[in-house]
Amino acid sequence: MEDENQTREIQFHFQPFSPILEVQMFIYATFLLIYIGSLIGNATIFLTVWAEHSLHTPMYFFLANLAVLEIFYSSTVAPLALENFLTMGRIPISFTGCGTQMFFFVFLGSADCILLGIMAYDRFVAIRDPLSYTLIMSWQLCTQLAMGALVMGFILALLLTVFIFHLPFCVYNRVTHFYCDVLPVLRLACGDTQMPEAMIFITSVIILTIPFSLISISYIFIVATILKMHSAEGRHRAFSTCSSHLTVVLLQYGCCSLIYLRPSSSYNPEMGRAVSVVYTFVTPLLNPLIYSMRNKELKDALNKVIKRYVLI
Repeated sequence: MEDENQTREIQFHFQPFSPILEVQMFIYATFLLIYIGSLIGNATIFLTVWAEHSLHTPMYFFLANLAVLEIFYSSTVAPLALENFLTMGRIPISFTGCGTQMFFFVFLGSADCILLGIMAYDRFVAIRDPLSYTLIMSWQLCTQLAMGALVMGFILALLLTVFIFHLPFCVYNRVTHFYCDVLPVLRLACGDTQMPEAMIFITSVIILTIPFSLISISYIFIVATILKMHSAEGRHRAFSTCSSHLTVVLLQYGCCSLIYLRPSSSYNPEMGRAVSVVYTFVTPLLNPLIYSMRNKELKDALNKVIKRYVLI
């Protein structure tokens, strides 16, 4: 009973980026603009794909799913982080609240990474065998793949969160981060962390190494197929489509690998916090920018939707 009362009283406090109020306010304003931009950009992509019938293809189905994931993923972190930026880290989060935030962060982040791997497979099929593309990437398969990414992310997030939050914590804890990330919270545990550390490594391999390996293999075949094309216009279009996806992949997997595919003993809180900014704030903003700027079909569809529903 005493342990349960102590668990309910545990609070986590986040460490501000800077002790100087003016600097912290500048960080708050910058991150707020980035967050609003990412919400608008990803919502625009989703609504454009939903409203424009010509975009009802597997490629844009996955892109719309990615946009929705990015909205929820960034919203898991941003609101509380912005509140703490504004109050210099004076707003704590409860034990349950921290566990909930970590669960959704890992769940949506894992599904995001797996979905990027699925999108690489989709591009591989489209370029390697365009005549059979619609038969292979049926709507049933696309739905199953998207649901599979969510289910896999849910299971991994649940296991990892349970492993970490079954450890004993002190009543008051200061997290050297701006949200309840896995490694900073684990460093505050008082018990044996070998099992959670092993679970973090297994989860990181499943989420990062395996999908990235599949993406790399897919792109080897994609590049080989593109180079065999006789049409210069076809090669340019294929490279343009794939380069957008590859840019997002390198940002997401590169930054996540720097943090999670290293021994937890070598974790650097300051570096971890700085790199986390990229995949929690910057990447959700860059996704819609990269895909919209480099995709003529999506830009044309957006113009049609604006003329149809806005400029009436």
